[in-house]
Amino acid sequence: MTEIGALSPDEASATPALSQGERVIDTFIAPSKTFTDILRSQAWWLPFLISVIISYGFVFALQKQVGWDTIAANSIKQDPKAEERMSGQTEAQKAQAMKIVTMSIQYGMYGTPLIILASAAVLALVWWGTINFMFGGRATFGQVFSMWMYAALPLQLLYILAIVTLFAGLDREAFNINNPVGTNVGFYLPAETAPWLMKFATSIDIFWLWSLFLAGIGLAIVAKVKKSAGLTAVFGWWVLVQIVKVVYSALTS
Repeated sequence: MTEIGALSPDEASATPALSQGERVIDTFIAPSKTFTDILRSQAWWLPFLISVIISYGFVFALQKQVGWDTIAANSIKQDPKAEERMSGQTEAQKAQAMKIVTMSIQYGMYGTPLIILASAAVLALVWWGTINFMFGGRATFGQVFSMWMYAALPLQLLYILAIVTLFAGLDREAFNINNPVGTNVGFYLPAETAPWLMKFATSIDIFWLWSLFLAGIGLAIVAKVKKSAGLTAVFGWWVLVQIVKVVYSALTS
């Protein structure tokens, strides 16, 4: 993340076109080049393909090293309310509930490509509307969508670390599919931490913050506004979402 300044339209037109492979590399070492090139072409299939390959690598690691039944049992054990609900059920009801949870997690992981596309579309729509209507930007939805596909690449490092951790050996009974590797503050908090605090601490993740920072820079470039506007749009929504999550967790826990 060494280069973050946006190029002017004249400089962008004079800059040699980048391949998608070059864009992927530049996302990590010269992000402004990647995002400026999106003004020329909105192609995003390569970062999407990389995300899908790594995601299915994570799925394979989960299945081989932990197992869906254990993941489902852990998810219930790590959710006090879910565990409380199941404690009053008959053995047949518990078995049925476990089957439903297991299938939900398993098929949810298999459906990762659709989740990636859907979440990218939602984020792009929100940021596109915000940067254009609140900050006077001129981005298209397609440019913002493509920008996030590249800006989200650091998140793949998180899943690569998770895969390495899974194959390096871990306590299967303590594995948390929602927080598989220690890249956030919440990972290091004790299990008895208040749910609202755990929610907030888990959101402070180095790879998510990296990707959001890139998104703020990229949004400013494709919308042709100041970097401060792009960062404000991205992190403003992030802060709002965190407040909603913390308040909801505090009210329901």
